[in-house]
Amino acid sequence: MANPLINKFISYVDHERNFSPHTVRCYTADLGHFAAFLGGPGAAPDDLAGEAMSDRIRRVTPLDLRGYLAELRRADYSRATVARKIATLRSFYKYLAREGHVQANPVKVIRTPRQEKRLPKFLAPAEVERLLSAPRGNDFLSLRDAAILEVLYSTGMRVSELVGLNLENIDPIGEVARVRGKGRRERVAPLGSFAMRALKRYLEARAATAVHDAEAVFINRHGDRLDVRSVRRKLAKYLRAAGLDAHASPHTLRHSFATHMLERGADLRAVQELLGHRSLSTTQIYTHVTASRLKEVYAAAHPRAN
Repeated sequence: MANPLINKFISYVDHERNFSPHTVRCYTADLGHFAAFLGGPGAAPDDLAGEAMSDRIRRVTPLDLRGYLAELRRADYSRATVARKIATLRSFYKYLAREGHVQANPVKVIRTPRQEKRLPKFLAPAEVERLLSAPRGNDFLSLRDAAILEVLYSTGMRVSELVGLNLENIDPIGEVARVRGKGRRERVAPLGSFAMRALKRYLEARAATAVHDAEAVFINRHGDRLDVRSVRRKLAKYLRAAGLDAHASPHTLRHSFATHMLERGADLRAVQELLGHRSLSTTQIYTHVTASRLKEVYAAAHPRAN
């Protein structure tokens, strides 16, 4: 049982702000972890849920937060995880201040640790071709897996968006999919001819299969909606079959989509729309990727580069 103040905030981000289920889960876990820190060693779940903990949350100071950060460092959390936890607390206390539970946001004076800038990993076009050719056969599962890979690369959608697709979201005439992304924002994702062909073959096979979830586009062998974990396992299987890095993720196909689009002259804002990024700055990391790639090509090809 979570604390009432935490429950109110989670309800707010879930129902009023329409944050994604993944973000809501992260916020819930982060705030539960922070409450456990405030409760101290040996604190029981009932202690964290009571009014005494609510009062402790209201009285948090910047010094308490620095102690929490020190505890995270001792536990060897990554910079990215620490940054996420601070962002969660910043949003939480901003909400509490606005609702009158605290007079000021104590997180305002806490700096987010500088994160290492890591360029997204992506596959070369030839590697993508090998991966997309990996599912073989005309049985239901092979046709489904081929359609999954084609749709992921064709649209650049997140795997959570893919498994959330319903049949009504697919427009075979317009050759587009309506995708519900983060914050439950909808966007239109064009489906290329290869993806449409693979999707058509799969849906024909799906129509002849026992289905429990009639709305879901992608279903498992039992007729239920496919989940994110299953897609990750399938991708790892086909990466190995294609002789590629099995540690790549469905997000690698999203990165590959964006990188290949920009390398072939796509407008940055168009790619932003296709990816469903709220901010252009999120999409701009792919310009660093393409610039890095151009430098490699230049260094390898120009006679006076080195």
